[in-house]
Amino acid sequence: MRLKLTACLLLLAGALHAQQSTDAVAPEGSTAGGGFETLSPAVTAALAARADGVPVRSDNWMIAAANPLAVQAGADILQSGGSAADAMIAVQTVLGLVEPQSSGLGGGAFLVWYDAASGKLTTLDGRETAPLAATPRLFQDETGEPLKFFDAVVGGRSVGTPGTPALMEEAHRRWGRAPWPTLFSAAIDLADNGFSVSPRLAGSIGSDAERLAAIPSTAAYFLPDGAPLQAGQTLRNPDYAETLRTLAAQGSRGFYAGPVAADIVAAVRSASGNPGVLSQVDLAIYGIREREPVCVAYRIYEVCGMGPPSSGALTVGQILGLLQGYDLAALGPESPESWRLIGDASRLAFADRERYMADSDFVPMPTGGLTDPAYLAERAALLDGDDALPEVTPGNPAFDHADNWADDEAMERPSTSHISIVDQYGNVLSMTTTIENAFGSRLMVRGFLLNNELTDFSFRTHVDGVPIANRLEPGKRPRSSMAPTIVMRDGAPALAIGSPGGSRIIGYVAKSIIAWADWGMNIQAAVAMPHAVNRFGTFDLEADTEAAGLQAGLEALGYEVSLRDLNSGLHAIVIGDGLEGAADPRREGMALGD
Repeated sequence: MRLKLTACLLLLAGALHAQQSTDAVAPEGSTAGGGFETLSPAVTAALAARADGVPVRSDNWMIAAANPLAVQAGADILQSGGSAADAMIAVQTVLGLVEPQSSGLGGGAFLVWYDAASGKLTTLDGRETAPLAATPRLFQDETGEPLKFFDAVVGGRSVGTPGTPALMEEAHRRWGRAPWPTLFSAAIDLADNGFSVSPRLAGSIGSDAERLAAIPSTAAYFLPDGAPLQAGQTLRNPDYAETLRTLAAQGSRGFYAGPVAADIVAAVRSASGNPGVLSQVDLAIYGIREREPVCVAYRIYEVCGMGPPSSGALTVGQILGLLQGYDLAALGPESPESWRLIGDASRLAFADRERYMADSDFVPMPTGGLTDPAYLAERAALLDGDDALPEVTPGNPAFDHADNWADDEAMERPSTSHISIVDQYGNVLSMTTTIENAFGSRLMVRGFLLNNELTDFSFRTHVDGVPIANRLEPGKRPRSSMAPTIVMRDGAPALAIGSPGGSRIIGYVAKSIIAWADWGMNIQAAVAMPHAVNRFGTFDLEADTEAAGLQAGLEALGYEVSLRDLNSGLHAIVIGDGLEGAADPRREGMALGD
């Protein structure tokens, strides 16, 4: 059997940008290469062809994810008759080994699923939860002022109850076809026998070495003999292999109870200088939530994704809904006017995000009001000028109650991973998975890193006496920007897409949908297109790309412009007359199909 594939693999060059102040750039820089040339003849051939910028094409199934080893593990499952849910488990467990800075068993995820048999969209919430012992002042000092970000992150204080193992099991229970234990084989083999450290992982370790060194068990793994791992070194993780064997034999109960759970809690509560409050009860009561998908009309499509506590689908949907009445196709991707409209639509959507969006199990959310066509048309009228909006404030969507919220100020850092899969049965999976900041809390337990997701809550609880919707509360799930998306047309899936990137995920996904739907780009060109993102007023343009050419035009429209590294990790599949897959050239991912 001949696999039709392409790879978008990246070599990290030299030192990486350090995270700065309250708005860090992505934790890895990139140039072409990748060091995967010897993985297989097929990947070698794909590396030679990737510069063509064309999608992978296949007839039966397709997978796109962030590392060739993970993609191959998922492809083997699909090739042997497994479902997209089965393949996701193989991909996720390998990703947790080969790019542990981004996702893993100690984190959480959102999953959007299209079921071919029923024609139904389902979204599963595997987001982490705040411990029952958490208090609203967990991230404040003795005077009530918010802690500095990394003072809160490194150690046990920031760790929420992980959701990824439970999500994998729930997806398999609903949609799996392959035997559960077989889905861990690839990751166990790589963990036992070793894998080659990728340039991206090596670069991330080098840039975060000081914080990794603060935790002895973490330092021993990532900085053996006191020096950061280098690209090309063989790395083994027998502790991770044993954890996976426990999951394979016992299911998720082997993670949420027993010795694994006890070790997680012990690591969190004994973290030197910054202990947390996670308990075995928090692990024992954790559960996956099925949520209603959020869908917003755009052109001939319905753009669907995860509802609260994700702000992804709502904010992407608002951006596109605000642009519905504007002819972006006629303006084109090189016009500053296109980007004025996109940028200010994003600013308006982010204003609503900061005010209203949080875990709807804990706070009343105007979800319907935020996506109501009449409300979006009212907000879109603000875009009718000819220069940048001087200021942006939240709107007043229809609310079935009278609650009043203050604006949030939570930080969301750009480290995560995205998986898109279409199986031979026609099922479609779009899943974004994370441990939040690069390397999460930096606490390593039984071969995997624990998340720092609690820092996605607002560190403040009120502003001038008015409560913040995304404030920390026991059992609550922090707001996220993850935006796993399935775009529907006439009741059938047309595109699966998502990205890492902190709160810029929203702009990356919206831009790629616009490039594909309005500007007629093939999906590989759409995900590779240089980024221009505006969330809070400043236009971030991707440095050293054609996007920098927009600077003068945007400044003439009244924007402050910042040229910077914008390191997304988009993975997408178009479903139509066959399948077309794409992987973001800014990272090490690839698309593979048959």
